[in-house]
Amino acid sequence: MSLLVVGLSHLTAPVTVLERAALTGGTPARLLHDASATPTVSEAALLNTCNRIELYADVDKFHAGVAELSRLLAEHGGVDLEELTSHLYVHYEDRAVHHLFSVACGLESMVVGEGQILGQLRDSLALAQDEHTAGRGLNELFQQALRVGKRAHSETGIDKAGQSLVTFGLEQVAAGAGEIAGKRALVVGAGSMSSLAAATLSRAGVSDLLIANRTPERAERLAATLGARTVALAKVPQALADVDLVISCTGSPGVVIPAAEVAAALAVRTAATPLAFLDLALPRDVDHAVHELPGAHLVDLESLSRADSAGPGAGDVAAVTEIVAEEVAAFGAAQRAARIAPTVVALRAMASEVVGAELARLESRLPDLDDRSRAEVAQTVRRVVDKLLHAPTVRVKQLAAEPGGASYAEALRELFDLDPGAVRAVSGTPVGPQAQPTGGSLAGGAAR
Repeated sequence: MSLLVVGLSHLTAPVTVLERAALTGGTPARLLHDASATPTVSEAALLNTCNRIELYADVDKFHAGVAELSRLLAEHGGVDLEELTSHLYVHYEDRAVHHLFSVACGLESMVVGEGQILGQLRDSLALAQDEHTAGRGLNELFQQALRVGKRAHSETGIDKAGQSLVTFGLEQVAAGAGEIAGKRALVVGAGSMSSLAAATLSRAGVSDLLIANRTPERAERLAATLGARTVALAKVPQALADVDLVISCTGSPGVVIPAAEVAAALAVRTAATPLAFLDLALPRDVDHAVHELPGAHLVDLESLSRADSAGPGAGDVAAVTEIVAEEVAAFGAAQRAARIAPTVVALRAMASEVVGAELARLESRLPDLDDRSRAEVAQTVRRVVDKLLHAPTVRVKQLAAEPGGASYAEALRELFDLDPGAVRAVSGTPVGPQAQPTGGSLAGGAAR
Protein backbone atom coordinates (compact mmCIF):
# COMPACT_ATOMS: atom_id res chain seq x y z
CA MET A 1 0.00 0.00 0.00
CA SER A 2 1.00 3.64 -0.50
CA LEU A 3 0.08 5.08 2.89
CA LEU A 4 -0.67 8.78 3.24
CA VAL A 5 -1.71 10.63 6.40
CA VAL A 6 -2.92 14.23 6.49
CA GLY A 7 -3.88 15.71 9.83
CA LEU A 8 -3.60 18.33 12.53
CA SER A 9 -3.07 18.05 16.27
CA HIS A 10 -2.28 20.01 19.40
CA LEU A 11 1.33 20.06 18.17
CA THR A 12 0.50 22.05 15.03
CA ALA A 13 -2.77 23.87 15.71
CA PRO A 14 -4.15 25.96 18.59
CA VAL A 15 -7.13 24.52 20.43
CA THR A 16 -9.38 27.17 18.88
CA VAL A 17 -8.62 25.75 15.40
CA LEU A 18 -8.98 22.15 16.59
CA GLU A 19 -12.31 23.09 18.12
CA ARG A 20 -13.63 24.55 14.88
CA ALA A 21 -12.33 21.63 12.81
CA ALA A 22 -13.75 19.00 15.19
CA LEU A 23 -15.74 16.18 13.59
CA THR A 24 -18.84 15.24 15.55
CA GLY A 25 -21.99 13.17 15.13
CA GLY A 26 -22.14 11.34 11.82
CA THR A 27 -19.47 13.51 10.21
CA PRO A 28 -16.59 11.01 10.65
CA ALA A 29 -18.51 8.29 8.79
CA ARG A 30 -19.45 10.68 5.98
CA LEU A 31 -15.83 11.83 5.70
CA LEU A 32 -14.64 8.22 5.36
CA HIS A 33 -17.13 7.52 2.59
CA ASP A 34 -16.26 10.71 0.73
CA ALA A 35 -12.56 9.90 1.00
CA SER A 36 -13.06 6.35 -0.29
CA ALA A 37 -15.13 7.68 -3.19
CA THR A 38 -12.26 9.82 -4.53
CA PRO A 39 -10.37 8.30 -7.49
CA THR A 40 -7.00 8.44 -5.73
CA VAL A 41 -8.08 6.62 -2.52
CA SER A 42 -8.72 2.90 -2.17
CA GLU A 43 -8.88 2.68 1.66
CA ALA A 44 -9.47 5.24 4.42
CA ALA A 45 -9.47 5.44 8.22
CA LEU A 46 -9.90 8.39 10.58
CA LEU A 47 -8.27 8.99 13.96
CA ASN A 48 -10.52 11.59 15.58
CA THR A 49 -9.76 12.51 19.21
CA CYS A 50 -10.02 15.57 21.43
CA ASN A 51 -6.61 16.85 20.32
CA ARG A 52 -5.98 15.18 16.95
CA ILE A 53 -7.74 14.74 13.59
CA GLU A 54 -5.88 12.49 11.16
CA LEU A 55 -7.06 10.95 7.90
CA TYR A 56 -5.16 7.82 6.80
CA ALA A 57 -5.52 6.58 3.22
CA ASP A 58 -4.07 4.18 0.71
CA VAL A 59 -3.52 6.37 -2.36
CA ASP A 60 -2.22 5.85 -5.88
CA LYS A 61 -0.99 9.44 -6.35
CA PHE A 62 0.80 11.43 -3.65
CA HIS A 63 0.08 15.04 -4.64
CA ALA A 64 -3.50 14.37 -5.70
CA GLY A 65 -4.02 12.43 -2.46
CA VAL A 66 -2.74 15.30 -0.31
CA ALA A 67 -4.99 17.76 -2.13
CA GLU A 68 -8.08 15.56 -1.79
CA LEU A 69 -7.59 14.65 1.89
CA SER A 70 -6.84 18.27 2.82
CA ARG A 71 -9.95 19.45 1.00
CA LEU A 72 -12.11 16.85 2.72
CA LEU A 73 -10.80 17.72 6.20
CA ALA A 74 -11.53 21.40 5.58
CA GLU A 75 -14.94 20.73 4.04
CA HIS A 76 -16.20 18.38 6.75
CA GLY A 77 -14.59 20.40 9.54
CA GLY A 78 -16.09 23.66 8.33
CA VAL A 79 -12.74 25.47 8.23
CA ASP A 80 -11.45 27.41 5.23
CA LEU A 81 -8.88 25.29 3.39
CA GLU A 82 -6.34 28.10 3.16
CA GLU A 83 -6.47 28.63 6.91
CA LEU A 84 -6.41 24.91 7.71
CA THR A 85 -3.45 24.22 5.44
CA SER A 86 -1.06 26.16 7.66
CA HIS A 87 -1.79 23.72 10.50
CA LEU A 88 -1.76 20.45 8.55
CA TYR A 89 1.07 17.91 8.47
CA VAL A 90 1.64 15.24 5.86
CA HIS A 91 3.43 11.90 6.13
CA TYR A 92 3.90 9.33 3.37
CA GLU A 93 4.95 5.67 3.23
CA ASP A 94 7.49 4.78 5.98
CA ARG A 95 7.17 8.22 7.59
CA ALA A 96 3.41 7.71 7.84
CA VAL A 97 3.93 4.31 9.48
CA HIS A 98 6.46 5.86 11.88
CA HIS A 99 3.97 8.57 12.78
CA LEU A 100 1.14 6.13 13.49
CA PHE A 101 3.35 3.86 15.60
CA SER A 102 4.56 6.91 17.57
CA VAL A 103 0.97 7.98 18.13
CA ALA A 104 0.06 4.47 19.31
CA CYS A 105 2.87 4.57 21.87
CA GLY A 106 1.72 7.91 23.26
CA LEU A 107 4.78 9.81 22.04
CA GLU A 108 2.59 12.34 20.19
CA SER A 109 -0.01 12.76 22.95
CA MET A 110 -0.67 15.95 24.91
CA VAL A 111 0.33 13.93 27.96
CA VAL A 112 3.27 11.85 26.72
CA GLY A 113 2.86 8.15 27.39
CA GLU A 114 -0.89 8.14 28.07
CA GLY A 115 -2.47 4.82 27.19
CA GLN A 116 -5.97 5.94 26.20
CA ILE A 117 -4.82 6.43 22.61
CA LEU A 118 -4.84 2.64 22.13
CA GLY A 119 -8.58 2.55 22.75
CA GLN A 120 -9.06 5.46 20.39
CA LEU A 121 -7.07 3.63 17.69
CA ARG A 122 -9.25 0.56 18.17
CA ASP A 123 -12.35 2.74 17.80
CA SER A 124 -10.93 4.29 14.62
CA LEU A 125 -10.29 0.89 13.07
CA ALA A 126 -13.72 -0.36 14.14
CA LEU A 127 -15.42 2.64 12.48
CA ALA A 128 -13.51 2.12 9.22
CA GLN A 129 -14.40 -1.58 9.31
CA ASP A 130 -18.06 -0.87 10.03
CA GLU A 131 -18.20 1.64 7.18
CA HIS A 132 -16.27 -0.76 4.88
CA THR A 133 -13.59 1.84 4.08
CA ALA A 134 -10.65 -0.13 5.53
CA GLY A 135 -9.28 -2.99 3.47
CA ARG A 136 -6.48 -5.41 4.09
CA GLY A 137 -3.76 -2.76 4.08
CA LEU A 138 -5.18 -0.44 6.75
CA ASN A 139 -6.44 -3.37 8.81
CA GLU A 140 -2.92 -4.81 8.99
CA LEU A 141 -1.38 -1.39 9.64
CA PHE A 142 -3.70 -0.44 12.52
CA GLN A 143 -3.52 -3.91 14.07
CA GLN A 144 0.27 -3.67 14.00
CA ALA A 145 0.14 -0.16 15.49
CA LEU A 146 -1.92 -1.52 18.38
CA ARG A 147 0.63 -4.29 18.93
CA VAL A 148 3.49 -1.77 18.88
CA GLY A 149 1.70 0.42 21.42
CA LYS A 150 1.12 -2.53 23.73
CA ARG A 151 4.77 -3.56 23.37
CA ALA A 152 5.96 -0.07 24.30
CA HIS A 153 3.81 -0.10 27.44
CA SER A 154 4.89 -3.59 28.47
CA GLU A 155 8.63 -3.24 27.82
CA THR A 156 9.31 0.28 29.11
CA GLY A 157 8.41 2.50 32.04
CA ILE A 158 6.29 4.72 29.83
CA ASP A 159 3.26 2.74 30.97
CA LYS A 160 3.76 3.76 34.62
CA ALA A 161 4.89 7.29 33.91
CA GLY A 162 2.27 8.06 31.28
CA GLN A 163 -0.99 9.63 32.41
CA SER A 164 -4.41 9.73 30.83
CA LEU A 165 -5.74 13.12 29.86
CA VAL A 166 -8.35 12.71 32.59
CA THR A 167 -5.71 12.13 35.29
CA PHE A 168 -3.60 15.02 34.08
CA GLY A 169 -6.66 17.27 33.94
CA LEU A 170 -7.70 16.36 37.47
CA GLU A 171 -4.20 17.17 38.69
CA GLN A 172 -4.60 20.63 37.21
CA VAL A 173 -8.04 20.97 38.84
CA ALA A 174 -6.63 19.96 42.22
CA ALA A 175 -3.85 22.52 41.87
CA GLY A 176 -6.38 25.31 41.51
CA ALA A 177 -9.44 24.10 43.42
CA GLY A 178 -8.23 21.67 46.07
CA GLU A 179 -8.04 17.89 46.42
CA ILE A 180 -10.52 15.71 44.53
CA ALA A 181 -11.20 13.37 47.46
CA GLY A 182 -14.38 14.33 49.28
CA LYS A 183 -15.74 16.53 46.51
CA ARG A 184 -19.25 16.21 45.09
CA ALA A 185 -18.84 15.59 41.37
CA LEU A 186 -20.97 15.66 38.23
CA VAL A 187 -19.96 13.96 34.97
CA VAL A 188 -21.78 15.13 31.85
CA GLY A 189 -21.68 12.49 29.14
CA ALA A 190 -21.42 8.69 29.18
CA GLY A 191 -19.03 7.94 26.32
CA SER A 192 -15.57 6.40 26.64
CA MET A 193 -13.86 9.56 27.94
CA SER A 194 -16.71 10.37 30.35
CA SER A 195 -16.76 6.77 31.59
CA LEU A 196 -13.03 6.94 32.24
CA ALA A 197 -13.52 10.24 34.08
CA ALA A 198 -16.30 8.81 36.23
CA ALA A 199 -14.24 5.74 37.11
CA THR A 200 -11.23 7.94 37.94
CA LEU A 201 -13.35 10.13 40.22
CA SER A 202 -14.74 7.07 41.97
CA ARG A 203 -11.23 5.78 42.66
CA ALA A 204 -10.16 9.25 43.82
CA GLY A 205 -12.74 9.11 46.62
CA VAL A 206 -15.37 11.69 45.69
CA SER A 207 -18.15 11.82 48.27
CA ASP A 208 -20.99 11.88 45.73
CA LEU A 209 -21.03 11.21 41.98
CA LEU A 210 -23.75 12.23 39.53
CA ILE A 211 -23.97 11.14 35.87
CA ALA A 212 -25.94 13.08 33.24
CA ASN A 213 -26.29 12.03 29.63
CA ARG A 214 -28.48 12.69 26.61
CA THR A 215 -29.43 8.99 26.63
CA PRO A 216 -30.62 8.18 30.17
CA GLU A 217 -30.10 4.43 29.75
CA ARG A 218 -26.37 4.87 29.18
CA ALA A 219 -26.11 7.11 32.22
CA GLU A 220 -27.93 4.54 34.32
CA ARG A 221 -25.65 1.70 33.17
CA LEU A 222 -22.53 3.71 33.98
CA ALA A 223 -23.93 4.83 37.35
CA ALA A 224 -24.82 1.25 38.27
CA THR A 225 -21.24 0.08 37.76
CA LEU A 226 -19.83 2.84 39.98
CA GLY A 227 -22.48 3.17 42.66
CA ALA A 228 -23.30 6.66 41.39
CA ARG A 229 -26.58 8.51 40.86
CA THR A 230 -28.08 9.88 37.64
CA VAL A 231 -29.55 13.27 36.89
CA ALA A 232 -31.50 14.33 33.82
CA LEU A 233 -29.52 16.43 31.35
CA ALA A 234 -32.18 19.14 31.65
CA LYS A 235 -31.50 19.31 35.39
CA VAL A 236 -27.76 20.00 35.03
CA PRO A 237 -28.16 23.81 35.56
CA GLN A 238 -29.75 23.16 38.97
CA ALA A 239 -27.21 20.44 39.83
CA LEU A 240 -24.34 22.88 39.32
CA ALA A 241 -25.18 24.63 42.58
CA ASP A 242 -24.90 21.39 44.56
CA VAL A 243 -21.56 20.02 43.32
CA ASP A 244 -17.90 21.01 43.62
CA LEU A 245 -16.54 19.56 40.37
CA VAL A 246 -17.98 19.08 36.87
CA ILE A 247 -16.31 17.00 34.14
CA SER A 248 -17.87 17.29 30.70
CA CYS A 249 -17.13 15.47 27.45
CA THR A 250 -20.26 15.02 25.34
CA GLY A 251 -19.21 15.40 21.71
CA SER A 252 -21.93 18.01 21.28
CA PRO A 253 -21.35 20.49 18.43
CA GLY A 254 -22.18 23.46 20.71
CA VAL A 255 -21.74 24.69 24.27
CA VAL A 256 -23.48 22.44 26.80
CA ILE A 257 -22.84 24.51 29.94
CA PRO A 258 -23.29 28.26 29.24
CA ALA A 259 -21.59 30.89 31.39
CA ALA A 260 -24.98 32.28 32.42
CA GLU A 261 -25.97 28.96 34.00
CA VAL A 262 -22.66 28.78 35.86
CA ALA A 263 -23.09 32.34 37.10
CA ALA A 264 -26.59 31.49 38.36
CA ALA A 265 -25.28 28.45 40.20
CA LEU A 266 -22.44 30.44 41.78
CA ALA A 267 -24.94 33.01 43.03
CA VAL A 268 -26.78 30.45 45.19
CA ARG A 269 -23.86 28.15 45.99
CA THR A 270 -22.82 28.03 49.65
CA ALA A 271 -19.58 26.03 49.47
CA ALA A 272 -16.38 27.96 50.19
CA THR A 273 -14.28 26.16 47.59
CA PRO A 274 -14.35 27.13 43.88
CA LEU A 275 -16.76 25.40 41.52
CA ALA A 276 -14.31 23.52 39.32
CA PHE A 277 -14.81 22.43 35.71
CA LEU A 278 -12.75 20.00 33.63
CA ASP A 279 -13.81 20.32 30.00
CA LEU A 280 -12.35 17.53 27.85
CA ALA A 281 -14.64 18.04 24.86
CA LEU A 282 -13.73 19.28 21.41
CA PRO A 283 -15.52 21.45 20.52
CA ARG A 284 -15.74 22.70 24.09
CA ASP A 285 -18.73 21.88 26.31
CA VAL A 286 -18.15 24.62 28.90
CA ASP A 287 -18.41 28.22 27.80
CA HIS A 288 -14.94 29.79 27.62
CA ALA A 289 -16.33 32.83 29.48
CA VAL A 290 -16.46 30.71 32.66
CA HIS A 291 -12.72 31.44 32.97
CA GLU A 292 -13.69 35.01 33.92
CA LEU A 293 -16.32 34.17 36.56
CA PRO A 294 -15.26 34.74 40.20
CA GLY A 295 -15.66 31.54 42.18
CA ALA A 296 -15.21 29.28 39.15
CA HIS A 297 -12.10 27.38 38.11
CA LEU A 298 -12.07 26.03 34.53
CA VAL A 299 -9.51 23.62 33.14
CA ASP A 300 -9.99 22.88 29.44
CA LEU A 301 -7.93 21.51 26.57
CA GLU A 302 -6.49 24.94 25.87
CA SER A 303 -5.15 25.30 29.41
CA LEU A 304 -3.97 21.67 29.46
CA SER A 305 -1.96 22.27 26.29
CA ARG A 306 -0.07 25.02 28.11
CA ALA A 307 0.50 23.06 31.30
CA ASP A 308 3.66 21.15 32.08
CA SER A 309 2.94 17.47 32.58
CA ALA A 310 5.06 15.26 34.77
CA GLY A 311 5.64 12.95 31.84
CA PRO A 312 7.95 9.97 31.53
CA GLY A 313 11.67 10.31 31.87
CA ALA A 314 13.96 10.76 28.92
CA GLY A 315 15.15 7.17 29.22
CA ASP A 316 11.64 5.78 28.74
CA VAL A 317 10.98 8.06 25.79
CA ALA A 318 14.29 7.02 24.20
CA ALA A 319 13.47 3.33 24.73
CA VAL A 320 10.05 3.71 23.12
CA THR A 321 11.57 5.68 20.25
CA GLU A 322 13.92 2.76 19.59
CA ILE A 323 11.00 0.33 19.65
CA VAL A 324 9.12 2.47 17.12
CA ALA A 325 12.14 2.63 14.79
CA GLU A 326 12.64 -1.14 15.03
CA GLU A 327 8.97 -1.87 14.37
CA VAL A 328 8.78 0.54 11.43
CA ALA A 329 11.79 -1.15 9.82
CA ALA A 330 10.27 -4.60 10.36
CA PHE A 331 6.88 -3.53 9.02
CA GLY A 332 8.47 -1.93 5.96
CA ALA A 333 10.55 -5.03 5.26
CA ALA A 334 7.48 -7.25 5.52
CA GLN A 335 5.50 -4.96 3.21
CA ARG A 336 8.29 -4.86 0.64
CA ALA A 337 8.71 -8.63 0.78
CA ALA A 338 4.96 -9.07 0.30
CA ARG A 339 5.07 -6.94 -2.84
CA ILE A 340 7.33 -9.42 -4.61
CA ALA A 341 5.29 -12.48 -3.62
CA PRO A 342 2.87 -12.15 -6.59
CA THR A 343 5.82 -11.99 -8.99
CA VAL A 344 7.35 -15.13 -7.48
CA VAL A 345 4.00 -16.92 -7.63
CA ALA A 346 3.55 -15.88 -11.26
CA LEU A 347 7.09 -17.08 -12.08
CA ARG A 348 6.48 -20.50 -10.55
CA ALA A 349 3.11 -20.74 -12.33
CA MET A 350 4.81 -19.99 -15.64
CA ALA A 351 7.50 -22.60 -14.91
CA SER A 352 4.79 -25.16 -14.12
CA GLU A 353 3.09 -24.42 -17.45
CA VAL A 354 6.39 -24.83 -19.32
CA VAL A 355 7.07 -28.14 -17.57
CA GLY A 356 3.55 -29.36 -18.35
CA ALA A 357 3.87 -28.39 -22.01
CA GLU A 358 7.26 -30.11 -22.37
CA LEU A 359 6.03 -33.29 -20.68
CA ALA A 360 3.05 -33.36 -23.04
CA ARG A 361 5.41 -32.92 -25.98
CA LEU A 362 7.61 -35.77 -24.69
CA GLU A 363 4.57 -38.03 -24.41
CA SER A 364 3.61 -37.34 -28.02
CA ARG A 365 7.15 -38.09 -29.23
CA LEU A 366 7.60 -41.23 -27.09
CA PRO A 367 4.11 -42.77 -26.87
CA ASP A 368 5.52 -46.18 -25.94
CA LEU A 369 7.18 -44.92 -22.75
CA ASP A 370 5.88 -46.95 -19.80
CA ASP A 371 4.11 -45.26 -16.89
CA ARG A 372 6.97 -45.76 -14.45
CA SER A 373 9.53 -44.19 -16.79
CA ARG A 374 7.16 -41.36 -17.66
CA ALA A 375 6.62 -40.59 -13.95
CA GLU A 376 10.36 -40.68 -13.29
CA VAL A 377 11.07 -38.28 -16.15
CA ALA A 378 8.30 -35.91 -14.97
CA GLN A 379 9.64 -35.91 -11.40
CA THR A 380 13.19 -35.27 -12.62
CA VAL A 381 12.17 -32.35 -14.82
CA ARG A 382 10.15 -30.75 -12.02
CA ARG A 383 13.01 -31.27 -9.56
CA VAL A 384 15.48 -29.58 -11.92
CA VAL A 385 13.17 -26.58 -12.43
CA ASP A 386 12.55 -26.25 -8.68
CA LYS A 387 16.27 -26.29 -7.93
CA LEU A 388 16.99 -23.71 -10.62
CA LEU A 389 14.28 -21.38 -9.28
CA HIS A 390 14.94 -21.92 -5.57
CA ALA A 391 18.05 -19.76 -5.10
CA PRO A 392 16.91 -16.76 -7.20
CA THR A 393 13.40 -16.66 -5.68
CA VAL A 394 14.71 -16.93 -2.11
CA ARG A 395 17.35 -14.30 -2.77
CA VAL A 396 14.98 -11.91 -4.51
CA LYS A 397 12.62 -12.07 -1.50
CA GLN A 398 15.52 -11.13 0.77
CA LEU A 399 16.61 -8.28 -1.49
CA ALA A 400 13.04 -7.03 -1.91
CA ALA A 401 12.72 -6.63 1.87
CA GLU A 402 15.46 -3.99 1.80
CA PRO A 403 14.75 -0.30 1.04
CA GLY A 404 14.43 0.17 -2.70
CA GLY A 405 13.73 -3.53 -3.14
CA ALA A 406 10.80 -2.99 -5.49
CA SER A 407 13.26 -2.84 -8.39
CA TYR A 408 14.11 -6.52 -7.91
CA ALA A 409 10.54 -7.56 -8.62
CA GLU A 410 10.65 -5.47 -11.79
CA ALA A 411 13.95 -7.11 -12.78
CA LEU A 412 12.49 -10.58 -12.21
CA ARG A 413 9.52 -9.76 -14.43
CA GLU A 414 11.83 -8.45 -17.17
CA LEU A 415 14.31 -11.34 -17.01
CA PHE A 416 11.65 -14.03 -17.26
CA ASP A 417 9.31 -11.99 -19.51
CA LEU A 418 6.41 -12.45 -17.12
CA ASP A 419 2.99 -11.33 -18.26
CA PRO A 420 2.03 -8.28 -16.12
CA GLY A 421 -1.55 -9.49 -16.26
CA ALA A 422 -0.55 -12.73 -14.57
CA VAL A 423 1.10 -10.83 -11.71
CA ARG A 424 -1.94 -8.58 -11.34
CA ALA A 425 -4.17 -11.64 -11.20
CA VAL A 426 -2.18 -12.90 -8.22
CA SER A 427 -1.85 -9.59 -6.35
CA GLY A 428 -4.97 -7.74 -7.34
CA THR A 429 -2.90 -4.53 -7.52
CA PRO A 430 -1.15 -2.61 -10.32
CA VAL A 431 2.40 -3.48 -11.26
CA GLY A 432 5.20 -0.97 -11.64
CA PRO A 433 7.18 1.60 -9.68
CA GLN A 434 5.40 4.46 -7.92
CA ALA A 435 6.61 7.86 -6.80
CA GLN A 436 7.97 7.92 -3.25
CA PRO A 437 7.70 11.49 -1.92
CA THR A 438 8.88 12.09 1.61
CA GLY A 439 6.72 13.31 4.45
CA GLY A 440 6.47 16.99 5.24
CA SER A 441 4.37 19.76 6.64
CA LEU A 442 1.95 21.72 4.50
CA ALA A 443 2.91 24.72 6.57
CA GLY A 444 6.45 24.45 5.24
CA GLY A 445 8.05 22.98 8.36
CA ALA A 446 9.36 19.54 9.11
CA ALA A 447 6.83 16.75 9.42
CA ARG A 448 5.95 15.92 12.98
